[in-house]
Amino acid sequence: NYILYKGLSKCGALVDYKIPDRILDGYGINENLIRQAYEDGVDTILTCDNGIAASSQIAYGKELGLTIVVTDHHDVPYEEENGEKHYILPPADAVVNPKQPDCSYPYKTLCGAVVALKLIIHLYERFSKPKDAWHEFIEFAAIATVCDVVSLTGENRIIVKEGLKRLSQTSHIGLNALISATEMENKQISSYHLGFIIGPCINASGRLKSAEMALSLLLSNDRERALKMALELKDLNEERKNMTVSGVERAIYEIENSDLNQDKILVVYLPDCHESLAGIIAGRIREKYNKPVFVLTDSEDGGLKGSGRSIEAYSMFEEMSRAKDLMSKFGGHPMAAGLSIPKENLMPFREKLNELTTLKDSDLVAKISIDVPMPVSYITENLVEQLKILEPFGCANPKPLFAQKNLSVLSARILGVRRNVLKMRVADEQGYEMDAIYFGNMDDFNQYLSSHFPENEIKYMYQGRKNSVRLSFTYYPDVNEFRGTKSLQLIIQNYQ
Repeated sequence: NYILYKGLSKCGALVDYKIPDRILDGYGINENLIRQAYEDGVDTILTCDNGIAASSQIAYGKELGLTIVVTDHHDVPYEEENGEKHYILPPADAVVNPKQPDCSYPYKTLCGAVVALKLIIHLYERFSKPKDAWHEFIEFAAIATVCDVVSLTGENRIIVKEGLKRLSQTSHIGLNALISATEMENKQISSYHLGFIIGPCINASGRLKSAEMALSLLLSNDRERALKMALELKDLNEERKNMTVSGVERAIYEIENSDLNQDKILVVYLPDCHESLAGIIAGRIREKYNKPVFVLTDSEDGGLKGSGRSIEAYSMFEEMSRAKDLMSKFGGHPMAAGLSIPKENLMPFREKLNELTTLKDSDLVAKISIDVPMPVSYITENLVEQLKILEPFGCANPKPLFAQKNLSVLSARILGVRRNVLKMRVADEQGYEMDAIYFGNMDDFNQYLSSHFPENEIKYMYQGRKNSVRLSFTYYPDVNEFRGTKSLQLIIQNYQ
């Protein structure tokens, strides 16, 4: 929205914006918003990151005489007849989406913000703007690309790499306020910081309040006001984290204490869940069980709303299309989706997805692929620096993953407000020692230890005493810098 608003304004357009309230308006464009725009004298509507599945709503807007341009990156809806797909494009004046069947653009996995940026680049050419005028949006395109979890390959990789360079020296008031509020002024910003610190703060307002708060921050020209808004967003994100933890715990309880755990496709109903958190919770549950997950909660209209997160072996949007008669609205792509469904269709939806699935038990076994087994004694600061050449890391370009077996855990302690950080001192069979950090569920970790080692040995491990705990780890090497002192450490990904 920021990219469209600023870009159109610089082309001389009189622009206003409306970001749908997740609870009151639902996802994307709807007839109420279109009617309100029409009554306010708006003659042209542009969508951002939505609209490809809104054919009836856009048809309504066209009946009112509005010009409508759809910019979106989601999969195009289709109907299947005799094994042949018939794609359904909305009746807009223009549809900008690299995934539509007749689009020849070679790179198909752009995020919604970059699709919008493509439109602005074209308009800048039409309005004879300087060739590099659109470069001011690269930081925002980079943030959106990482946060939308699209492939960090090809064009996306170039966008993020350049965006990270620009972020480190940005003069943008709103972005600088966010960097300051999240205490990252003196850090080298990476894709990790975009995806797990800056991005979640921007998104927090849309999840718990109004997304217009985040847009106001990005549009602000007042440094003091911008910092105040950025701090509010940070606080909202902390609240969102706490609510997410509660939601995940409740979802796990529902799965473990019902016949849900027998399903290959998990459809979890959480009546008290904030609907904007359904996708995050679904993602966490998918990580735990390695199954496709839908989390549904009560919506204002008396039905259910929710989000789904998938695994590589399950194309979520395609599988949902086979059960579309049970949903009032849905959209998405292979790895994620959103949906609305009548409450009475909850059980039929769950049953149909599980009945139709071709997933095998082997598809539900988490597969860990390492790049190379590497003794921890091989790790040097120079190696860590060389690996940075492969950045930015993210979807489809993960960090290189290494492994070593039978490391002794000399000591361990649990850290963090949420007690989700484990700091260990480990050693190989030759006695080479190194610090190791694991970010994850400590209950699961301790449960695993208890099933493999005597209780007193685990106790000695946490006390830093001699013990028999030996674990194999997959890891990524890192350099920890604390008060000017650098030390090598392992970032643990998996244990066994």
